[in-house]
Amino acid sequence: MAIKKLIKSFTYAIEGIKSAVKNEQNMKIHLLMMEVVIIFGLILNINYYEWLIILICIMIVISGELFNTSIEKAVDLASPNQNPIAKLSKDIAAGAVLVCAIFSSIIGLIIFLPKVFIILKGLIL
Repeated sequence: MAIKKLIKSFTYAIEGIKSAVKNEQNMKIHLLMMEVVIIFGLILNINYYEWLIILICIMIVISGELFNTSIEKAVDLASPNQNPIAKLSKDIAAGAVLVCAIFSSIIGLIIFLPKVFIILKGLIL
C-alpha cells in the first residue's frame, strides 16, 4: 500500500513538471538556457566542481520557476478577480525567480568567461 502511494506521489510531481514545461513560457526559456549552458560546459570542458555549481544553479532556477508557477496558480484560484495583494504576491514570487536567474547568470559568467578569454587569447596570438 505504501509503495502505491509513493508511486502516485511521484506521478503527481511529474505531471506538475510536465504541465509547467508545456504551459509556462518562462519555464521554456529557463530550459532553453539550461541547454545552452550545458552545451557551453561541454565545449569549454568545465571541471567536476564547475559542473556541480552549474547543476546547482540550474536546479535552483528550475525549482524557483516551479514554485513561482505554483504560487501564481494558487493565487489565481484564491483571488480570481484583480486584487492588489494577489498581484503583489505574484510579483514577489516572480521576483524571487529573477533573483535566482540573475545570480545563476553571474555564476555562469564567473565560470565561463575566463575559459572564453583563454580561447580568444589563443586565437589572437
